[in-house]
Amino acid sequence: MSFSWLKPKSYSAGYPRCMVGKPLLIATSALASLGDAMFGYSAGVIASNQVQPSFIARMFHKNVTIEQIQAGDTGVDPYLVAIMVSCLNITALLSSFAAAYICDVMGRRMSVRIGAAIYLVSAFIQIFTPSLGVLIFGRSLQGIAVGILSMTVPILQCEIAPGAERGLFVAIEYTCLNVGYALSAWVGYAFYFAMPSEIAWRGPYIVQAALAALLLAWTFWLPETPRWLIKNGFVHEGLTTLADLHAGGDPTNPAVLANFREIEETIEREDALGQATWGELFKQYPRRALVGITCQLFAQFNGINAILYYLPENLNRAGFSVSRALLFAGICAIVYCSGTVPTMAWIDRLGRRKFLLVGSVGLALALAVVGGLQFFADSLPIDSSKLPGAAGGIFAAVCLYLFVFGATWGPTPWLLGAEIFPLRARAKGMALSTVSNWLCNFIIAFITPPLFAVLRGGYYFVLLGFCLLSGVVVYIFYPETAHLTLEQLGSAFGDDPAPMIHSEGSFASEETMRGTDEEKNLASSEHVEVADRQHAATNITARNNTVELDSVYSGTIGA
Repeated sequence: MSFSWLKPKSYSAGYPRCMVGKPLLIATSALASLGDAMFGYSAGVIASNQVQPSFIARMFHKNVTIEQIQAGDTGVDPYLVAIMVSCLNITALLSSFAAAYICDVMGRRMSVRIGAAIYLVSAFIQIFTPSLGVLIFGRSLQGIAVGILSMTVPILQCEIAPGAERGLFVAIEYTCLNVGYALSAWVGYAFYFAMPSEIAWRGPYIVQAALAALLLAWTFWLPETPRWLIKNGFVHEGLTTLADLHAGGDPTNPAVLANFREIEETIEREDALGQATWGELFKQYPRRALVGITCQLFAQFNGINAILYYLPENLNRAGFSVSRALLFAGICAIVYCSGTVPTMAWIDRLGRRKFLLVGSVGLALALAVVGGLQFFADSLPIDSSKLPGAAGGIFAAVCLYLFVFGATWGPTPWLLGAEIFPLRARAKGMALSTVSNWLCNFIIAFITPPLFAVLRGGYYFVLLGFCLLSGVVVYIFYPETAHLTLEQLGSAFGDDPAPMIHSEGSFASEETMRGTDEEKNLASSEHVEVADRQHAATNITARNNTVELDSVYSGTIGA
């Protein structure tokens, strides 16, 4: 089925010219990452609400005291809790497929806009929800938005980032996700003191609506990615955006011209093959598909959302009071955010493989400590003098787990999913990776309450086994993708080798961006040759342009 009628017929940049350069690049990256921040926020909100008496009374019709919540004696069916938490993951999974088409046909910018609008509507539904059924509907609608945003934002980040800094940009994105979770933890803790009023759990949804409104407004200034513009016929606009993001608006910069040619050549090769089908992801790019699926699978089965979705409840289970569990959940969230600092500093320098391998070992060690101490805490009477020490040890081990995950298995799968597929298959490939995330996310969210009820501390050792398995899979199957542009990654996988154009195409440094006089002269002479060939092929006369490249590509658009 063709969706070409949805493709935009024109493109205009909404951002002011005063933002051109680093300010535009940073603002685009940071504010687009609000999409991930909102998912992190939603995960924290539902976690905090589960220890609110007024929330339990409204949703599950159980009048419970703080003491009953602390003792885990609420009488709430764990399967109802599982459905309430995991419904978002199912709709996110389904919308990830649709997002592949929205992203390819309508553009990355429009995909973010649609996701933000749906998110805003879902936030208002949850603010005024009168019952569990309406809350589940609101969270399910929110899942559609989360699926679209989680699929689109990493692609947008990778396509605007300098080639040598993709890891940094996706780490910034994941930091925003963690900041969203941290914000929700502290907002939940603040509103907790509004009990017994229902504003104690409705209040955090108001903040969620404000974040969605901010993202929706920003999409009217957000630039489209140069690669999508060039591929979809907006060649001049693509070159301009590339220059605006990376060279202060100078389209004659040697690095911009080299990267522009590399993108065009890659698109020409891929257009000869046609748009990738879902089947081709496995037939033509089997190793990439394996990496894209398994990186998100292990990110979930390594246990992050078994920890995050139920963090206050887990700390309450460890022996903390409800108020202290919410407070310490906020502290854990700050530690989680800090984990992305080493990622931003070193993932582009040291590579993706090393981060994942170190992460697998570190997570396994932390889970071993949490599981062992949970077994010990469960064996103690509720008034034991040893319980605070066990609870403190569990808290410290959870902080270690969150720091290691935030540095390794948190951001890296999103980076890999967005960067490893060629442009003709990028949206579908990222959708495949994202679907893997949401499917496994749903499984973890759904099975965690009943498995905790049955296995208690033993559940952490099940997750530990997956951590060790993930390290083995990375060691055997994952190639290193750092230090290459998006157009060169075929050489890492051996399925689409591209020439290894160095420096210019990578936007590797300020010196490269400025270029030497010799490089500029060489780039200029090469540009003239390209322009001459383009004129001969299209026989289009340059119109009112002082820059020859502009005239050629304006002619291309007109044709």
